Amino acid sequence: MTAIERGGRPHRPVSARQLSARGYLVLSWVVPVLLLAGWEAMARFGFIQPHVLPAPSKVALTAWKLTISGALPGDLGVSLIRAAVGFAIGGGIGFALGILVGFSRMAEAVIDRSVQMVRAIPFLALLPLVIVWFGVGESQKIFLVALGVGFPIYINTVLGIRQVDAKLLELGRVQGLGTRELIRRIILPGAMPSILTGVRFALATAWLALVVAETIGSQSGLGFLAMDAREFLRTDVIVLTILIYAAIGVLADTLARSLEKRLLQWHPNFGSRR
Repeated sequence: MTAIERGGRPHRPVSARQLSARGYLVLSWVVPVLLLAGWEAMARFGFIQPHVLPAPSKVALTAWKLTISGALPGDLGVSLIRAAVGFAIGGGIGFALGILVGFSRMAEAVIDRSVQMVRAIPFLALLPLVIVWFGVGESQKIFLVALGVGFPIYINTVLGIRQVDAKLLELGRVQGLGTRELIRRIILPGAMPSILTGVRFALATAWLALVVAETIGSQSGLGFLAMDAREFLRTDVIVLTILIYAAIGVLADTLARSLEKRLLQWHPNFGSRR
């Protein structure tokens, strides 16, 4: 007699959802692995010249040699510190301005137009002026990172605050919540998905700004490593720095996703994810 005939529910594997999640995780890595395998094969069989694009195995060997010599850890550490400091400064300013503009129409009238005008200026157009202001030292690099990071967080903070459901605000007022409690318990939690989306965009922008900054007059960092390799036609080192940027970007996005899951457990679109 089957489980259905006995009036019970049909048996389902306990780990069905987990297996599905693992399957999707494996699938997400299939294409990158196949691309690396194809790249390696084409390089080994001579379809790609080593001076144009070295094989992944050659790049991995270069990474090992630079790690042993201490050059790669040192430059990577310098770039990470620059990105972290710039992100903290730019993110803090962007979040503060976003809160101010999100809650005040007067602040929007005074601040938003100027912020949008500066946001429209490309990094490369600002670079000569930034060099005049700060030279080519650490301040110049941190300033560019902070500038790039601030805008995504600012825009998404304002957007998140403005998109909070008015019915929730009215419900909070009916329940007797004051302005401070409304902000803490309704507005900021409601704006958090948008703010964290801004953080994810800002993480990507931070590395873009840092690449631009480190290619001008730098004596350390991943950008300096790539530019120095260009002078000696070391395409293996150049490709290595590109792959490191990609890996850091993926890792940063993964950390941002983990932060989303932790802070948005109450949200049906985030809390139900495994």
